[in-house]
Amino acid sequence: MAHRFLVSLTRTAALGVASFFLLATLSGCAWFGSKTDDQKNWTVEQFYKNAKAELDSGNYPGAVKLYEALEARYPFGRYAQQAQLDIAYAYYKDNETAQTVTATDRFMKLHPNHPNFDYALYLKALAYFKPDLGIFGDLLNLDPADRDPKALRESFEVFKDLVSRFPDSGYAPDSRSRMTYLVNALAKHDLSVAKYYFTRGGYLAAVNRAQNIIQRYPQAGVIEDALVISVQSYEKMGMPDLAADWKRVLEKNFPTNQMIAKGGDTPSKSWWKLW
Repeated sequence: MAHRFLVSLTRTAALGVASFFLLATLSGCAWFGSKTDDQKNWTVEQFYKNAKAELDSGNYPGAVKLYEALEARYPFGRYAQQAQLDIAYAYYKDNETAQTVTATDRFMKLHPNHPNFDYALYLKALAYFKPDLGIFGDLLNLDPADRDPKALRESFEVFKDLVSRFPDSGYAPDSRSRMTYLVNALAKHDLSVAKYYFTRGGYLAAVNRAQNIIQRYPQAGVIEDALVISVQSYEKMGMPDLAADWKRVLEKNFPTNQMIAKGGDTPSKSWWKLW
């Protein structure tokens, strides 16, 4: 008898739980339906206010949906234009690089004379901007030759476009600072690749990469190391005249360099420690 009572009680409880979830589901559907229905009567100000609230709360996909709904309902005017910019910003905050670039490009194409055009450029450059791998590249044992600096170059070019077209923009000072960082990051990337080739006996490839640094990034902080690689690579290839030429350049620009101070002796391996 007790067994039958427990079975009956279990069935009753199960039915109760099932009923609860069914009611919750139906209530949820009704709530979402009501929310969608409410949007039909929203003004452009209400759309923007609710989208901005989602953006500020960190719900970037939700913000994008509301901004897109705003633009679809009210495609003209300042709210639609601001929604386009805010969509790009939401994608940027959500780490969606490709979508950010697409959104900023769309805005700039539609509004080439917009007063916030410089901001769109800045946001696009930030989307490409990525810090170099630094120590994490070593910890993960990543091969320097496999690192693609394309995004860094894209970021530099957009920042350069911004400061060239809008030198007095409020975003210009930060853009110039980031350009300096990017130059050094790209130079470090090339130096890592040159080191990779040198340590594996690819001396011609090493010297080519070192020369690229000297020619493209003359103000970078790794020029001294690029010159050392050039000297050592020519020595390894049995080209003493070229090695001597680059050694004179090294001595003129960096007279206290370890190679110069030791009178031409091969420097210790510590000079490879770039960062």
